Amino acid sequence: MPLVEQFTEVPDPHACAARIRRLPFPLWLDSSATGSPQARYSYVTADPPVVIRGFGARTEISRPHTGDDAWTPIDGHALAAGREVMRPFLNDPVPGLPPFQGGLAGYLGYEFAGALERVPAPHRRDRSLPDVVLALYDWVIAWDHETADAWIISTGVPAARGERRRRAETRLRRIKELVAGAASVHDMAPGLSPSDHQGSVETAGVVSTFSAADYRAAVTRVRDYIVAGDIFQANLSQQFSAPLPCQPFELYTRLRSRNPAPFAAYFEVGRAAILSVSPERFLKVGQDGSVETRPIKGTRPRGADPADDVRLAQELLSSEKDRAENVMIVDLLRNDLSRVCRAGSIHVPTLCALESHPTVHHLVSTVEGQLAGGEDALTLLAAVFPGGSITGAPKVRAMEIIAELEPTARSVYCGAIGYVGFGGAMDTSIAIRTAIAEDGKLYFNAGGGIVADSDPDAEYRETLDKAQAFIQVLSEQAAPEASVR
Repeated sequence: MPLVEQFTEVPDPHACAARIRRLPFPLWLDSSATGSPQARYSYVTADPPVVIRGFGARTEISRPHTGDDAWTPIDGHALAAGREVMRPFLNDPVPGLPPFQGGLAGYLGYEFAGALERVPAPHRRDRSLPDVVLALYDWVIAWDHETADAWIISTGVPAARGERRRRAETRLRRIKELVAGAASVHDMAPGLSPSDHQGSVETAGVVSTFSAADYRAAVTRVRDYIVAGDIFQANLSQQFSAPLPCQPFELYTRLRSRNPAPFAAYFEVGRAAILSVSPERFLKVGQDGSVETRPIKGTRPRGADPADDVRLAQELLSSEKDRAENVMIVDLLRNDLSRVCRAGSIHVPTLCALESHPTVHHLVSTVEGQLAGGEDALTLLAAVFPGGSITGAPKVRAMEIIAELEPTARSVYCGAIGYVGFGGAMDTSIAIRTAIAEDGKLYFNAGGGIVADSDPDAEYRETLDKAQAFIQVLSEQAAPEASVR
């Protein structure tokens, strides 16, 4: 049973995340979109006693709690290794607390799919990040935004059962000292409001792996594959990069204020940082084995004024093309879930509902099911990864075409970020609206689903609309310097 201490004055998650960044592998799962039904819980943690990473078929483990942080090769892919690491510590969660009370957390990069399926490797890899990093976190600060409560939860793992309570007490005391004096949620100044400023690629110093003409040509090539009968749809993206105008955590602070999202995250891995403001849930598993996925397909930018905003939202709702894309991915996910869910349990309670975010409108569907006997969150993740909304259909052939047409690896983008708790619960995002800060540069992708009647010009513009979350904050940081020129 973990040690639990409730805060009498609820600290601000941002203030706590800033305090724990001095520890290794700091992670902030940040439900910053208050008011969204998907944004109930946030978590801050760091200093994991065990870390698993993977590069292609190679998996390695480090156990820094033993005083040795060397990386040792192990058999199997990272999810299988994660199951073995967690197995001795599985337990029933403490009732009434947020579902993540310690366990595995981190990311699966898009290329981790190569450890699960026979898919081609990307043309080149520009980042140093592993394909997957999953860390075993023994403590967590957890917030319930609905009840306005927060707790420190300390499990004491991976100590032997007789020593676990002592370790839990030591860790809890240290975390209390680290966050002591952190501003409370009531003391924090209001965040930045969503900006109506449309950042420009030029102002932000952004460059892409595609020229506009080359991206349009790639869209046409995908359409050719569709006409030939290879696929029904593929998700094509371009990667942008720009000089990093400030420290990654500072940029993330601005990003989350301008673009609050239910599945935002900040994660430091070595010399790189992952900044995510994802609106999309990939897979959620409840304590009772219930499963939910919420694919996004269909996008329009927010309008210049309220009337224009309503017009664009209605245009999206009435678009046969966008609805067809969404329904196609819903069917793919129903099929994927059927691999590990109980027969007859899969259903679609919501199809093509409108959701509005600071820079875009989306069409979102919900697919639910129930895990079959003997299955768990990790088998579900292995069966369904990567999410169909960011590959296309059929999935493997779409991924082969993506590998052919995209010039560089996606890395964390279009992978998943989240947790699997000791009690069996899981919540993960699709890592869209996600950037990597490394060596003084920021890298981020944006893409969209290509179908038979896709217009190359419109698809190119959609990638720029989706990239606005990053282009805006980069433009704001660059604006003072640009005005001098």
